[in-house]
Amino acid sequence: MPEVLRESQARILSYIGGKMGISAVPGSGKTWTLSRLAAKLISTAELQPDQEVLVVTFSNSAADNFSTRIGQLLRQSGVLSGLGYHVRTLHGLANDIIHQRPELAGLTNDYQILDQNEADAILTHTVDAWLKLNPHFFDDLLAPGYISLDTHEPTQKAAENIPGLVKSVGLAFIRTAKDLRLTPAEITNRLRDYPVDTSLLQMGLALYQDYEAALNYRGAIDFDDLIWLAYQCLENDPDLVALLRHRWPYILEDEAQDSSVLQEKILRQLVGTDGNWVRVGDPNQAIYASFTTANPNLLKRFLAEPDVRKEDLPESGRSCQSIIDLANSMIDWVQYEHPNREVRDALTPPYIQPTKPGDPQPNPPDEPGAVEFVNWQMSDQAELDFLVERVQAWLEKNPESTVVVLAFLNDRVAKIADALRNANIPVVDSLMNLPDPTRLSAGAIANIFESLLNPDNPKKLAVTFKVWKRKFREDQAAWDQIEAGARLIQGCPALENYLYPQEGVEWLENLKGQHSDEMLTDLAAFREVVRRWHQAALLTPDQLILAVAQDLELDAVELATTHKIALLIRNLQDMHPEWSLEDLNSELVDISKNLRRFENLSNDAEGFDPQAHKGQVVVATMHKAKGLEWDKVFLSSANNYDYPSGEEGEAYRAETYYLRDNLNLQAEALAQLKNLAEGFPIIDFRLGTYSPDDRNEVIRERLRLFYVGITRARRSLTVSYNTGRLKNNKEALVCSALRNRMNLGG
Repeated sequence: MPEVLRESQARILSYIGGKMGISAVPGSGKTWTLSRLAAKLISTAELQPDQEVLVVTFSNSAADNFSTRIGQLLRQSGVLSGLGYHVRTLHGLANDIIHQRPELAGLTNDYQILDQNEADAILTHTVDAWLKLNPHFFDDLLAPGYISLDTHEPTQKAAENIPGLVKSVGLAFIRTAKDLRLTPAEITNRLRDYPVDTSLLQMGLALYQDYEAALNYRGAIDFDDLIWLAYQCLENDPDLVALLRHRWPYILEDEAQDSSVLQEKILRQLVGTDGNWVRVGDPNQAIYASFTTANPNLLKRFLAEPDVRKEDLPESGRSCQSIIDLANSMIDWVQYEHPNREVRDALTPPYIQPTKPGDPQPNPPDEPGAVEFVNWQMSDQAELDFLVERVQAWLEKNPESTVVVLAFLNDRVAKIADALRNANIPVVDSLMNLPDPTRLSAGAIANIFESLLNPDNPKKLAVTFKVWKRKFREDQAAWDQIEAGARLIQGCPALENYLYPQEGVEWLENLKGQHSDEMLTDLAAFREVVRRWHQAALLTPDQLILAVAQDLELDAVELATTHKIALLIRNLQDMHPEWSLEDLNSELVDISKNLRRFENLSNDAEGFDPQAHKGQVVVATMHKAKGLEWDKVFLSSANNYDYPSGEEGEAYRAETYYLRDNLNLQAEALAQLKNLAEGFPIIDFRLGTYSPDDRNEVIRERLRLFYVGITRARRSLTVSYNTGRLKNNKEALVCSALRNRMNLGG
């Protein structure tokens, strides 16, 4: 970052007190600027020995970054570093507050905070239990074709999706209830006043009750409780508020666009009416509202308050002029030309300005064709082939550059990574929820467990055979032989005649002369391995994992990962002694599919450095890419399903295709919950309370997400789209609009 102050930075560093709001464009150096401001206040604000400048940020890596920068700046100024400042995440700050007076939160001094993995596992178990008690909840909600006419049960496709749907509804319900400060008991009391059908609220309530009971049983709280209880402590103890206001006379808040209502209330309590509060953020990069209780309008409202000094950080040396022009053109198009007038507030100035001559962070030079919108129609597979071809061409021409391929969902990112890897392109997917060794190790063990749970299923045993021989996947000739062996196993009419044959009925013996000796040797060796696994099935699940791992020829990283997986399974066993091997295996399946977070051995994605991967291609979701930059960005899957605009006939991801009228159960549940909190009437969700405003919120967030994707690029950007599995998606309206505005060909 620059060591010479820009005009905008100099204005911000002139701050001596009061409230100030800063809108910072992508790549403007907001961390550098805020760190400078903190160091200046520490040096000049005449803090008392028991006072500190409080810096609040979004992630642990950002907190570490701020601490390091502030310490370096103080040392350069001859001031003792480590004193006069306190850098915390919002959750870390909440924990600090609760520790002051835990009894105000109804906690003891030794309260435990449940990590995300444990909370997720509890919710999964809660959902499974609820579904067993309510097997017919969805009977009258399923769309035609997704309920069997014979059994009146959900079809397999619907049945596979329902647990995930219920879990997403439950998670959103619990988080929103806690942000609204509604306990299960309070929701129960309020529901007594509503004569209409409240079955959807009752579902959310039941999940909330069971989830909280599990937390209470462990004597723990989750991350959402931290925020709620911290505010409760401040609300109920004026002396504590006064103590903390004295301790932190200046509060600097980073990533303020991602603040929630309760988080903002905590900071307002600490600041007071006449306190010193600097909030830095970019409302155009508010992309987490769908996953959290973040509310991007809070920062906009703060900036509009009469006693707030408003400043901009508009200069950015990240991107070349063509990409800057594209990003600014998008702001203009959204504000003045988007056909859906209700979403024209999704993006706002400041516009991005290039740095001036002589700036320590000059913009990359503009190159012909720096921005490309590919407007021809492609299938899912055709877009994968296109990306492989273009990535190869770019890397051949620019071997020392940084490259990323971005998509909206993890499963699409995984497909892109596989396609690139199959073309022998070096791929980095550390920004995905889990790195390859973790997903592959979990997937291998899950497949083996599936076979052990279904010992008479030849298809599952055939998959296990390929897992056992997976080290040969890169050798095409050897892998063809292994595939042939797997097909033989899958076609075995009775597995007992293969694995435990009686005299005269040995299946393997009958194959002699029909197949190569090498294949028969492999099948015989695999039989011995499976027999060992059957004997090991008497072990506890975590020990079974380690026993199975001995037969998989794992490298050091995979072996260490497998030990961590075994530890996770043992912890889950301790938490849920009633769980079967099948329950535990479902956790491994979720890990392998990136549906469950797992503490792995890779570097934290928050500290990811694209510069460390020159000559390779990173694959990531748009959300994971926020805050990072690459020389070349491929923005894929830019269709109207991932980026809707409100046109008639568009489908929305949350509007579930296998439910009648494409109901969005999560939106319906949250609408009812918010009405309950306000004392407003509750409309039967079967009639649809999901309003155009809810769709507009989706559109706004996706527009901001697209803007984030554009502004990751330094030198070159290619945007493409696919028609999706249903083959009826088209190019997102934002793409065609920007292509026309910028006079870009396809």
